Amino acid sequence: MKRKMKLLLEQKRYNELWALLKEMNSADIAEAFAEIDETQMIVAYRLLNKDKAIDVFTDLEPDQQEDLINALSDQELYEVTSNLLMDDAADLIEEMPATVVKRILKHTPAEKRKIINQLLNYPEDSAGSVMTVEFVDLKANMTVEQAFQRIRSTGVNKETIYTCYVLNEGRVLEGIISVRELLFEDRNTKINEIMETNMITVHTHDDQEEVVKLLDKYELMALPVLDNENRLVGIITIDDAIDVIHDEDTEDFERMAAMAPAEDTYFRTTVWEHAKNRILWLLVLMFSSIITGVIINKYEAAFQAIPLLVSFFPMLMDTGGNCGSQASTLIIRGMAVDEIHPRDILKAMWKEARISIIVGTILAFVNGVRILIQYRNPGIAIVIALSIIATVLISKLLGCCLPILAKKLKMDPAIMAAPLITTIVDTCSVLIYFNIAVKILGLAI
Repeated sequence: MKRKMKLLLEQKRYNELWALLKEMNSADIAEAFAEIDETQMIVAYRLLNKDKAIDVFTDLEPDQQEDLINALSDQELYEVTSNLLMDDAADLIEEMPATVVKRILKHTPAEKRKIINQLLNYPEDSAGSVMTVEFVDLKANMTVEQAFQRIRSTGVNKETIYTCYVLNEGRVLEGIISVRELLFEDRNTKINEIMETNMITVHTHDDQEEVVKLLDKYELMALPVLDNENRLVGIITIDDAIDVIHDEDTEDFERMAAMAPAEDTYFRTTVWEHAKNRILWLLVLMFSSIITGVIINKYEAAFQAIPLLVSFFPMLMDTGGNCGSQASTLIIRGMAVDEIHPRDILKAMWKEARISIIVGTILAFVNGVRILIQYRNPGIAIVIALSIIATVLISKLLGCCLPILAKKLKMDPAIMAAPLITTIVDTCSVLIYFNIAVKILGLAI
């Protein structure tokens, strides 16, 4: 369909294009817009009906939204901004440059501008910053029939009508009820007789990642957000949660790769920004390797006595780094899904210690046999075998403990991932290796 859309645009067969766009999903249209030039995108966008145009606009990348805003007339821009959901409008304004924001706000109704400003004032990554204020509210003394009348009259512009929220006169949340429950009740039944009063709620300043965990844990479609006076000010829905998961996962991946998190997508981030996000950690890791160099220089006499020792450096350091990365990755993931908590550190260490003994023994045996066959040197075989067991044990314990320690210190555990773990383990493995070699082989240092 995308290829056909492009062909119809090039051949200016607009009647056929209109019919095609009518059949296409809004997400597919937005994806197709990324593959055509700005002029073609604007032509195609103007062929969309009003409702689909809003959906497509929401799905576009910020730079495409900016191009459209600059091309739209004042009336067309008003139709877009006045029909956007509040959270989508706030996200749009947050992404746009100041000149574009000024034009958007000029064509946004005053009441909507006020709510958008409130959403933008919540701390970044908080529940308030990702919630939507469009929800269906009911009164406890309503009947089921009156509730359905309320849903029909107000639900068309709401984020979701599946879950309804029962508020008192002060907008304090009293209960929750789903449309499914309403459907199976007598139309004269009062809402306060059937509503759920044991509710899972969050507050506007709660961390968005914790909110997503609650949605997942209790398998909710939406989660009410309360202010400091327990008034309902918004809800967080599944689509909001998916956006948060994408953002948090991206940030964790960047931290795990020893980079500062980027504010934008890969291609929309400039080369300079990419370099700036990466260089600091690369400098830290590069200079931290100086410690390993100092240790190696200290044992220079041991090298000269048995030059063969040097050849086992890469294998030991890589094994330690890989083992540490395995442990840290599993611990970080466990904390992300709320399975592992800082209080579990001893339990996790005991588990990793037992894993280390099994893994280390197998690796040591295989390498010991290889060295005996290849070099016929039992002394070095023993040194390497013991070094591997000790290195695997230390690296897995470090990979286990450091992310948990970071969490305890209110830091992102993802920073204790492969690059940093590998650098620390390299230093430890060199110390272990040469100390064992000096003791067993009787070398002078």
